[in-house]
Amino acid sequence: MKLSASFVSMGLCAVLFTTGAAADTWRRPYDGDTYYDYAKVVRVDPIVRTVQVTTPQRECWNEEVTRYEPRRGVRADSYTPMIVGGILGGVVGNQLGKGSGRDAMTIAGTLLGGAIGRDQGRYGAARARPITVTQQRCTVHHQRYEEDRIEGYRVTYRYRGEEYVTRTDHDPGDRIRVRLTVTPAGS
Repeated sequence: MKLSASFVSMGLCAVLFTTGAAADTWRRPYDGDTYYDYAKVVRVDPIVRTVQVTTPQRECWNEEVTRYEPRRGVRADSYTPMIVGGILGGVVGNQLGKGSGRDAMTIAGTLLGGAIGRDQGRYGAARARPITVTQQRCTVHHQRYEEDRIEGYRVTYRYRGEEYVTRTDHDPGDRIRVRLTVTPAGS
């Protein structure tokens, strides 16, 4: 009989130990009067919002462009033709003038030669030769379209026979962590 009493007391201790452990299984780590546990997720519905998205699209093409280059390197804003014309006109005027009229002919030749040189310089630059080159041109267009974006999830879960609904920012999977707060009942 003594053997059976010790056997009974060991069995009773085992029952009490497992009952106490089973009672505490729903109480996970706690913070004061707050406990944490896991509930079974019954349903997860994504919360979708349609938004307009704008993306830039670059479009390029090749285009022939004609530009004009001055002939023989003469620029329209160059003073060289006028100076050369003035010098040549002064030499010719000096050769044609005689006596006291030589100075007047030199001045007149210089002025006339400068004017002719200026006009020829502009005319030569104006008669620039056309050059056609291919250039790449680009423009940016903005393409708009609608896109569905998930903003969160409506989660239905069951805890101790009751169903609850919450919103989360991610899909919780098969279970969701719940917080339980213990407060004393009113007096």
